[in-house]
Amino acid sequence: MPGDLPNLAAGCVATPSLGRLRVTEPSTHSPRILLLYGSLRARSYSRFLTYEAERLLKHFGAETRIFNPSGLPLPDGAPVDHPKVQELRELSLWSEGQVWTSPERHGAMSAVMKAQIDWIPLSVGAVRPTQGRTLAVMQVSGGSQSFNAVNQMRVLGRWMRMVTIPNQSSVAKAYQEFDEAGRMIPSSYYDRVVDVMEELVKFTLLTRDVSSYLTDRYSERKESSDVHLR
Repeated sequence: MPGDLPNLAAGCVATPSLGRLRVTEPSTHSPRILLLYGSLRARSYSRFLTYEAERLLKHFGAETRIFNPSGLPLPDGAPVDHPKVQELRELSLWSEGQVWTSPERHGAMSAVMKAQIDWIPLSVGAVRPTQGRTLAVMQVSGGSQSFNAVNQMRVLGRWMRMVTIPNQSSVAKAYQEFDEAGRMIPSSYYDRVVDVMEELVKFTLLTRDVSSYLTDRYSERKESSDVHLR
């Protein structure tokens, strides 16, 4: 069977065989990107930054959806058939890449951001709603530049088995970086956001058709076929 291990004598050392790369026809539709933001404030800079990211993603040819976290219950505070929970999970399944943007509060990502991530399960039966999807992380801060929130979101992205891109954005003193209409003013911070969204689209195009191969695991093949290294 493809991906099975040879029947080795006891004491031999071998490298597990790799799963097979199977690509039929490359996808031709626009990259599908879901954007999440982590604040419910009327003047929310994480939401403003998310809108800027969406404009850039559309410019780079992506199809986008923004999830509004207003009305989303706390994790385990409602059944999974709650309409907002179902909306979030369906959008995660629809997506090929995601953008997570959080304010930094008390040196961490916001509870609103964490609640959204916690409502997306690692698996639903045989389906993994986040596995193999690309991820870009961004944060806004009220004070000097910090990377606590983006670092935490990177840990969560890895835990959710996502392909987190190398670049990221951290906007310090965000209240100075947006005009009255909520548009980001020209700056090096804005340039970095352009870089991040461009990189996200590139990584999504490169990986979306091979994500199942990239996330294929020997331990799961072993579990399903009862073949193991001896």
